Amino acid sequence: MEFPGEAADARDASTSPGSPRDTQDQHDDTPRAGERAPRATPHGGTDGSPGNPTPLSVVASALADAFLTADRWAVDELTAAGYAVVGVERAYVGRAVSAALDAYPRPPADAPRQLAGVLAANPRLAALHRSREARRPVRVLARRATAVRARPVTDSPLLVDTLPELARALDVTVGRLLWLADTRAWNRHAPAGSPLHHLRHEWVVRPGRVPRLLEKPMDLLRRTQRTVLDGLLTRLPVHDAAHGFVPGRSVVTGAAVHTGQQVVLTADLTTFFATVSAPTVYGVFRSAGFAEPLAHVLTGLCTHRVPPHVLARMPAGGTPEERAALREALAVAHLPQGAPTSPALANTALRHLDARLAGWASAAGGRYTRYADDLTFSGDDRLAARSEAFLRGVERIVADQGHRLNPHKTRVRRRGTRQSVTGVVVNDLPSPGRREVDRLHAVLHNCVVHGPASQDRTGHPDFRAHLLGRIGWVEQVHPGRARRLREEFARIRW
Repeated sequence: MEFPGEAADARDASTSPGSPRDTQDQHDDTPRAGERAPRATPHGGTDGSPGNPTPLSVVASALADAFLTADRWAVDELTAAGYAVVGVERAYVGRAVSAALDAYPRPPADAPRQLAGVLAANPRLAALHRSREARRPVRVLARRATAVRARPVTDSPLLVDTLPELARALDVTVGRLLWLADTRAWNRHAPAGSPLHHLRHEWVVRPGRVPRLLEKPMDLLRRTQRTVLDGLLTRLPVHDAAHGFVPGRSVVTGAAVHTGQQVVLTADLTTFFATVSAPTVYGVFRSAGFAEPLAHVLTGLCTHRVPPHVLARMPAGGTPEERAALREALAVAHLPQGAPTSPALANTALRHLDARLAGWASAAGGRYTRYADDLTFSGDDRLAARSEAFLRGVERIVADQGHRLNPHKTRVRRRGTRQSVTGVVVNDLPSPGRREVDRLHAVLHNCVVHGPASQDRTGHPDFRAHLLGRIGWVEQVHPGRARRLREEFARIRW
């Protein structure tokens, strides 16, 4: 049966847009076929030119998807899968197959985009693609794809293959999960007060210093992030030098490493959470075994872009350079200070930095620990003799890892002076500073005599809990002194 207006040979012609030029399918045998030429050869021009070539990235993506559908990760199976996508292009598919097998001994079922990037970056394949663009471009004739799968490298109930499975594990619907993740940052441009915002923002003014932004997730996002923390992040390894936000470690365990040393060096990372970017967080989830799509969603769930109206309200403080750097870091996806997942993700993301700094300290005969953004080094006379050069090396390593040191907080404390690590004095034994304990005891005594309101000079929302927290910190370091402070606290009339 022939349809009205149909060319006589159109029924037998190939429907593939990638048919080679100058084949029988593309000959203008009749006037009517000549009139239909622009539609019959959508990739070529009416003047006989090859038309717009398909970008290498598109071809590489199609080949990567096709390779992952092969029954076996071997030359013959991958070649057949490649022919199904671009046709019988022996040299082209052969180079793509060689690039895939050279890069991956096993099929990267969790990383089709990464495989596509490897193919597109192969110089031999790229050169062949360029040489074919003007004469006979390689085109995608069909697309084949298979479901991505996680790598079972982490013992976690959240390590699943598909988005619906992840949503069930997090106890939310797929729609709510995608809304919370907001991977395209649509919610960022919602007006102030909009229910589309998932975090509350609070600027903390610090006199003489750049202000700090607290980014507090709302209830649904906080509960979902807490599930990610408990079900996954607490199971990921961290470096031995990390003592902050790690079960079984504390400021005391970190400070005890540096007890009785000739010199103690301390430094501070600037805008600690804000400088841990989304690509770094994505790498954490990929290393945990998640396939690319789920790692992308989890990254959106645990990172945040600060809306413009919040950045516009930044209070005064800091130098123009520091303010610009903070504004730039907060405007892109980063770990929000205030999310339950941020400390654990930061510890995991900084494993490479910790390993490099630990190696640098060991080479100088020293020791290294990190509590959140506080870096501490200590050692004997060898480190004391070259402390300035050592700190320059620390600064280079930190910068190479994408972070910056706060130049105002770097300290060199030698034997004979008060050596303090995260508030713990480490000259001989870990102990709380005498001045801090005496000051706290005076506050407690004045609360007993004059009432707690007389000592709450900064307007703490829960002054009682604030005092108990300070006593608890002393208790971690010196239980005997804390006992006397608790006795004084018990005399306060609330």
